[in-house]
Order: sequence, then C-alpha cells, then structure tokens
Amino acid sequence: MKRAIIIGASSGIGHEVARLLITQGWTVGVAARRMEKLADLQDCAPERVYTARIDVTDDGAEASLLQLIERMGGLDLYFHAAGIGWKNPTLEAETELKTMETNAAGFTRMVGCAYRYFAAHGGGHIACITSIAGTKGLGPAPAYSATKAMQNTYLQALEQLAACKHHDIHFTDIRPGFVDTPLLAGTSHLPMLMTTENVAHSIVKAINSRRHICVIDTRWRILTFFWRLIPNWIWRRMKLC
Repeated sequence: MKRAIIIGASSGIGHEVARLLITQGWTVGVAARRMEKLADLQDCAPERVYTARIDVTDDGAEASLLQLIERMGGLDLYFHAAGIGWKNPTLEAETELKTMETNAAGFTRMVGCAYRYFAAHGGGHIACITSIAGTKGLGPAPAYSATKAMQNTYLQALEQLAACKHHDIHFTDIRPGFVDTPLLAGTSHLPMLMTTENVAHSIVKAINSRRHICVIDTRWRILTFFWRLIPNWIWRRMKLC
C-alpha cells in the first residue's frame, strides 16, 4: 500500500488531491495549520488517514513531519501544497515578508526534510505545487512570483543533487495556472480559471506517470511558452498592475 503525506491539505488543491489519493487506496497523512479542516478527509477512510497540525513556518515543523511519517510506518510520496500569495502593488513590507517566510523558508524547510528522509530510506517521490508565476517577475505580486521561481530552481537543483548522489528520489514540479481556490477568492474574473477538481485529477495523473514538470493545463503551457520569449525590455514596460 502506497503512503503519501500532503502538507497544506486543509483547502484548495491540497485538499482535493488528498481526497483523490484516499479514493485510490493510498494511506494518506494530511497536515495543515488548521486541523479542523482535515476532519472530512479522515472521515473518508479513518483506518488509512492520519492527521497532524504542521505550520511550515514553525521551527518544529520538521520534527512534526518526521513524527507523522513514523506514525504511518514510512513514506513513498511527499506532496507540498502549502503556500500563500497576494497581489501587492504597494509593496507592503509585511505582505512581502510573510510570503517569503512561507513560500521560501517554509518550502525549503519541508522539502529539505523530505529529501533527507528519502535519501536515508531508499528513495521516494517529492511533488510540489509551484506556479506558472515563477516564469517571469510579476509587478503586481513581486514576492509571490519570486518565491515561485525559487521553488522551480530549488527542485531542479535537488533533482540534480539526487542524481549525483545516486539517491532514488523522483521530483514532480507542478505549475498550475489560475485555479479557483481560497487563495484567489474574489477574483473570479481572472482568465482561464480552472476548477480544483480538474487540476487535482491532472496532478494525480502527473504523479502516477512520474512527470518531471507539469504545467496545468494546455492553455497555460502555450501561454508560458510565449511568456519566456518576451524580451526583458518589453516585459518591464508591460502594464500588468
């Protein structure tokens, strides 16, 4: 029986991916800052679902993750869905720093812990929700786009490190476009908005097929391809705010 832990499972994509894995027969550990949001997942299969309170910004988050792994009897898939992000065109300091703390420091803390566990226990699979926002620096959301670019590069670096060290660790970098989640509450006017259900199905498919990078969906793959081709002198003059 395959075992997965999902960090950031209280809502949105993480919650829906957890539900799908439970349906497929996985043993699943679900963790978030708000444990009450995990109750419906545990009700799906009480004998196969473990819950834990883990805040990726806490110094003790690593220890909590390892304790959850021990309770489950091991781990095959670490899935990182925890993240925050806001538009911040006024560059409010607290917003930028909080985003960095969660999406950069918290991400590094948890993914690094999962990597070290798998390196010491014969391998595994690390999958993370990053974003297409890491493709280019976005003026309306500086810290968000910067941390997503960092996440893309960090996973690429770990993939190379694992190959050099002959660790049997596989990585899947999941880069969705706009998804209708609490993170984007009140922004239903956004173009090409996707549902969490459709995105979660695409994610589980990418995990099962061991994709390295998965941009969701085809429309966003095309868009990000052309984004990369825009010269910086044009990009910095584009009015996105």
